[in-house]
Amino acid sequence: MYNILRLLNPVFFIKQFWINKSLIKQFTQREILLRYKGSFLGFFWSFINPLLMLSVYTFVFSVVFKGRWGLDQPENNFEFAMIMFCGIIAFNIFSETVNRAPTLIVGNVNYVKKVVFPLEILPITVLLSNLIHAGISVLTLLLAVNIFLHFTTWTIILIFIVIVPLIFLTLGISWFLSSLGVYIRDIAYTVVVATNILFYVTPIFYPINAVPDFFKTFMFFNPMTTIVDNFRRVIIWGKLPDWSSYFIILLVSYIIMIFGYLWFNRTRKGFADVL
Repeated sequence: MYNILRLLNPVFFIKQFWINKSLIKQFTQREILLRYKGSFLGFFWSFINPLLMLSVYTFVFSVVFKGRWGLDQPENNFEFAMIMFCGIIAFNIFSETVNRAPTLIVGNVNYVKKVVFPLEILPITVLLSNLIHAGISVLTLLLAVNIFLHFTTWTIILIFIVIVPLIFLTLGISWFLSSLGVYIRDIAYTVVVATNILFYVTPIFYPINAVPDFFKTFMFFNPMTTIVDNFRRVIIWGKLPDWSSYFIILLVSYIIMIFGYLWFNRTRKGFADVL
């Protein structure tokens, strides 16, 4: 009970991250370098990939299929692709981190044997690496919004607020899965299937208003629904986040992070025996 009460204070996590800041920085740099290890262009792929993907989405969904968002047709043919790309950026932060989680401890057995090594930083470094790549994608999206939609909104600064629940949610689930992956190896394959399903039940390719009312209620139980919507509000539409749903998801995500952290620390004692 004492541990839970202590973890309710965000300062606890800030202190833990600060204590291990050098290791977190070092391992995050390693994650970034390993992603493009051996490639000729290296880190430049972080800029090329979002440009290519946005170009493909724009051509396929705006030019070929002439996609429209909702009942009211946007005046600009490129808007649908940008709205969709914005949702994909937010979801990829979550999915790419969570999909890696079950193999993180198994893939770093040498650190498990070191009693003093803080294993809990491994999911953090993967998340930070994905956040950096997502930041590059957001800059690409903002450039496209400025060129094709001819506006830049001040609400973009709120991205640092709307991303907080996503960080909490991703860390909590990643801590849980990275521990579970040590004991149940098949969980890695299950997680990939689950995130693929979650992708399609999150309003990324379609607006939430297009969903029948009966299913819409259930979709809001998916935290990514609110997170993706708030990403679009501050980046694309120049609106403030939906504060009522934001604070609900913020609280839920923080609770998930607390229990994920507790689970990881309770189960880590058996890592060395299993591995």
